[in-house]
Amino acid sequence: MNHEYFMREALCLARQAIADGDVPVGCVIVKDGEIIGRGRNRREADGDATAHAEVEAIRGACAHLGSWRLQGCALYVTLEPCPMCAGAIINARIKEVRYGAKEEKSGCCGSVLNLFEERFNHRPRIYQGPLTEECEAVLQDFFRNLR
Repeated sequence: MNHEYFMREALCLARQAIADGDVPVGCVIVKDGEIIGRGRNRREADGDATAHAEVEAIRGACAHLGSWRLQGCALYVTLEPCPMCAGAIINARIKEVRYGAKEEKSGCCGSVLNLFEERFNHRPRIYQGPLTEECEAVLQDFFRNLR
């Protein structure tokens, strides 16, 4: 599987979020080498605290497959998932998660805690990377421009 390609697709979505004033986070979900779900942060645009990139991508992938079970799928996201998104990933039965930048304040793939190591009925595999530096740079530029 071409991990860099899929993370670049997530980065494109992250950059789209900037236009709405949203934190640039993008996500794609892949099954059998095909992107079946896409999402980007839309909290500001939609005024919805749950409008995270991962949740949007999960909704799209579920609609694409006609099922809430996303077994055999990989999720690529530019920022380490928060507790809500990690919970959604577990509930959707996603096989693996690849994230770009660490989220030291709320990350649940090891930064604050690793929700995927807890005794839930499903435990996705997690990987940091690829394109960690690019994912970090997009976020750093966004917050630098806010100041």
